[in-house]
Amino acid sequence: MTSKSYTAVVTTVGEGRHGGRSTTPDGNLDVVHAYPVELGGNGAGTNPEQLLGAGWSACFRGALGKAAADRQIKLGDTEVTAEVTVTADNGDHNLSAVLRASAAGVDDITLRTLMEVAHTLCPYSKATAGNIPVELIAG
Repeated sequence: MTSKSYTAVVTTVGEGRHGGRSTTPDGNLDVVHAYPVELGGNGAGTNPEQLLGAGWSACFRGALGKAAADRQIKLGDTEVTAEVTVTADNGDHNLSAVLRASAAGVDDITLRTLMEVAHTLCPYSKATAGNIPVELIAG
């Protein structure tokens, strides 16, 4: 089996969460950052939690598809939502996440089982395992 790899390169300049800008060499990503209003910012840009949620939900959707295919389960229209929460407490920031999935034609019990398997396959889930609380919700 041939191993394949890909390295994403993203550079952030400026003040990070406070108006910094992240770009990729291919130009496919070009975002300005801002603290969310809920944390005292102006909300005039994206934030790292949104970017993590975008990547994680996309990755998890792929892992969910693999888990289903391996079990010969057909997923209908499928949606995965990642809710990434940052909690700021006396200058210390911590993350937690909720992954929600729905799939047409699959009951919630089966979907929950597939989500548990996907959680062992998804590289984002592997990277965060044991590091942040993650809740899986089917339906």
